[in-house]
Order: sequence, then C-alpha cells, then structure tokens
Amino acid sequence: MYKILIADDNKQITNILSSYAKNDGYTPVVAYDGREALDIFRKGGIDICLLDVMMPQMDGFELCRTIRKESNVPIIMVTAKGEDYERIMGLDIGADDYIVKPFSPAEVMARVRAVMRRIDTPEKTKQEFTFDNLHVDLDNYTVRVGESNIALTKKEIELLWTFVTNKDKVFSRDNLLDSLWGFDYFGDTRTVDSHIKRLRAKLDAVPHPKWDIKTIWGVGYKFEVHDA
Repeated sequence: MYKILIADDNKQITNILSSYAKNDGYTPVVAYDGREALDIFRKGGIDICLLDVMMPQMDGFELCRTIRKESNVPIIMVTAKGEDYERIMGLDIGADDYIVKPFSPAEVMARVRAVMRRIDTPEKTKQEFTFDNLHVDLDNYTVRVGESNIALTKKEIELLWTFVTNKDKVFSRDNLLDSLWGFDYFGDTRTVDSHIKRLRAKLDAVPHPKWDIKTIWGVGYKFEVHDA
C-alpha cells in the first residue's frame, strides 16, 4: 500500500484528502507545516508527496527543493488559483505535477494515480542507456559522464532519457511538455528551455565531445551523436 504525505495547514482540506486517499487504497500521513512535513518525509516510507505552496515554517517551494536534493519521490504541488508563476516555479524546481485551488478531491486523486502510473512498472525491465562516456540509469535515476556522477533532478533525468533513447529525433517544446509534464499542463513552454539550460550546464561540467543536446532553431531539441 502506497503512503502519501499530505502537507497543508488547512485541516479541513487534509481531512477530505485523507478520506479520499484511504478510499483509493493509500495510507495518508498528514503534516500541517513544512517543517513537520520534512521531518515526516525523512523518517522514510513516503511514496508520493502532495504539498501546498502556502504553509507556515517552510513553504511548499522550499520543501520541494529540499526533498529533491534527497529523493526523486513524486511530488504534486497545490497552488493558488490564477498564480501561473507558482505552477511554473513548482515544475522548474522538480515537482511532477500541480493542482490549482479550489480543486475537486477526486481530481487530486486522479492526478496522484496518473503520476504513480508513470513510475510503476509491473513488468520490470532494466532501463539503462550507455553511449561513449554517458550512462543513464532510469531505474535508479542516476547519470554518469565518464567517472563523474551528475546530480540531476528527476525531470532533468527524464528529459535526458527521452533524448538519448530517441537519437536524432527532434522534440518540440510542446512534445516535451505533453510527454513529461502531461497534457493537462498549460504552462509556458519556457519551462522546457529552463530545464534544458540547467541540464546542459550540469552535463557540460564534464567533457563529452562525441555527443550533445543540440538546439534545432525554430523546432526544438535532440540528442546528437558527433562523427568521429
């Protein structure tokens, strides 16, 4: 049974979401501020996090950043209605999805199920890619270039995996938003550019003359292998 961390300072909301989570077969664990949520998370056993942005002690953004430094656990942010910058920021710092208040508890659980389906592989097959000095392990969410382990966020690793397993295929920003953020995400395509900019900066810390993530101007991005 999956354990879901529900962090929100509104007890009415946590009670409703806990009830729906139980009906869906999840074990809810509730926190009423960011510090309490982090303490609970660090005790282990959490399979997915539902984090409100506005919380005392530590807001949802800071909590998401902190968790992302320690884990690739799925995170869904809860943002205020109409605050687009909150949605974009949440996704940029590593959240997997977002929910806008006011929301339907049934929709929240649908989003939770969708995120869990993306990481739950009933027929487990090894998901690794190696080319030259690049090694990507999607099972363990690790990336190595040469002898260096590259610290990437979950979304950055998923972006890289999408590119490397589709050599020379050009992905538009909309393609990437649909496949990695989901068709329900209506945010600015610049979030893709910002992710790729950070991804490249981290990869470029180690030389890789035989491959690169190339920009196809006016179209999108692709994984390119250079001729010897």
